[in-house]
Amino acid sequence: MPFLRFKGFEKSVIEDVSPFIIEEFSNLISIPREIVKIELLHVEQVTNSPLSVEIMMFPREQKKHDALASMIYKKLSEYGYHPHIFFVILSPSLYYKEGKPLNEIPENNQVSEWSF
Repeated sequence: MPFLRFKGFEKSVIEDVSPFIIEEFSNLISIPREIVKIELLHVEQVTNSPLSVEIMMFPREQKKHDALASMIYKKLSEYGYHPHIFFVILSPSLYYKEGKPLNEIPENNQVSEWSF
């Protein structure tokens, strides 16, 4: 967590840009690189839909979201892609680990991975 989901991209491109995006993403919001998750979604388009990047994460200041979107867009544009980028903001009280809301997990139960 956070999850970055790429839709409509070639796998080789996402594999190529992932190390850079993970490094920059973790630096911009001060989280360990190891917890940034990247997924490539395979979808069957029914109507014309754009390439997109969906970022599921906990809320940050607007300028952090802006910086993340800008960084991802600039990197993908180097490969000729101009995706739509959007955030799905998660609430810690509605994010569950081990069947409990995140805000109820005791600190000694590996909260470091989840406390961002």
